[in-house]
Amino acid sequence: MTAEGQHGASRIVALFPELLGVGGIQEAGRLTAVALNEIAAKRGWSTEFLALNDDAGRQDLRYDQTVIPFRGFNRSKLGFMRGALRLAGGDTRIVLAAHPHLAIPAAQMKLMNPRLKMLTISHGIDAWDPLPWFRRVAFRKSDFFLAPSQYTVERVAETQSVPRARVHRLAWPLSPEIFRMAAQTGKLPVPARFPYGLVVLAVARLVRSENYKGVDKLIEAIALLRQRIHNLHLVIVGGGDDLARHIRLASDSGVSDCVHFFDKLTRAEIAGCYSRAAVFALPSTGEGFGLVFLEAMAFGKPLIGAAAGGVPDVIEDGTNGFLVLPGDFDQLCQALTVMLTNQELRAELGAKGAELVRTKYRFDRFSTELESILCDCGLET
Repeated sequence: MTAEGQHGASRIVALFPELLGVGGIQEAGRLTAVALNEIAAKRGWSTEFLALNDDAGRQDLRYDQTVIPFRGFNRSKLGFMRGALRLAGGDTRIVLAAHPHLAIPAAQMKLMNPRLKMLTISHGIDAWDPLPWFRRVAFRKSDFFLAPSQYTVERVAETQSVPRARVHRLAWPLSPEIFRMAAQTGKLPVPARFPYGLVVLAVARLVRSENYKGVDKLIEAIALLRQRIHNLHLVIVGGGDDLARHIRLASDSGVSDCVHFFDKLTRAEIAGCYSRAAVFALPSTGEGFGLVFLEAMAFGKPLIGAAAGGVPDVIEDGTNGFLVLPGDFDQLCQALTVMLTNQELRAELGAKGAELVRTKYRFDRFSTELESILCDCGLET
């Protein structure tokens, strides 16, 4: 990032919910920040990054081999708004709101400086239903809207009443770090107590507000299938305020011995979980995209997901995994059974997934597409 004091270089301001936290939106934000930083440097522009929920003051985003400074505001909406508005004038030419909720300060910046071009990113469920009127008014001030899946593109246009031509699909990429770890699986650490056997892996935040993830259905499926499939285990990576309910469900279902919960793992340990799994499954009905599916693909794992939201953009049914009807428990159990009892099929689907993720979801491709969109906003050399 180039400091405000470097007068004369046109500037991109990006507003993020959080850059140092855990979750898909946070990871997408980090990838976007790295791409913006590279694009601006190449074009001779400067950048200013603000993050609402990170600790207050100067912070560093360390991603791959890049260090990008930004300012956190410790959840202070007033402080965040003031910080954004201070950057509205001068050399700022583009403002990007990395979440629909942040369209309000971005729109205020545009009101102060009408020449600004405004972009807003929608991740998925955050924009599938009509926004409250005050957020919707700000959201619609955007010159361009970005969304990672075709489903979210259509929902943004329809539910927020914005011109379809202004909504662009920009699929999230996979971190180069994941590709590197996937190339050295034998060296990856595995958390203590990781089970041996046939492992179904799910990686998801277990919070009450996101109970659409379907991890509870996986636990119920394991309870049904464990008698038919020898040495079957379910590994669940993720924590949150709904973790205790899932632990109770495993106990009540009589599968505490083969359902394993891991939280607060390092990125390398999570990668180790991917490398040891036989199948990755997450029958979520609320995914705007699903970066965890890409991570599993990088490790050559076949996928099972719900035919809902942005998941069909990632899972090509019968090619790199299986799609099941949302909420169809019988179909979920059938898909797991077919996958777990056919090693040759798992290898075939996993190999195709590894090929797809390395061609369609590389960071350089994402960065190039984002740069093209920014050029339409006035990005110049």
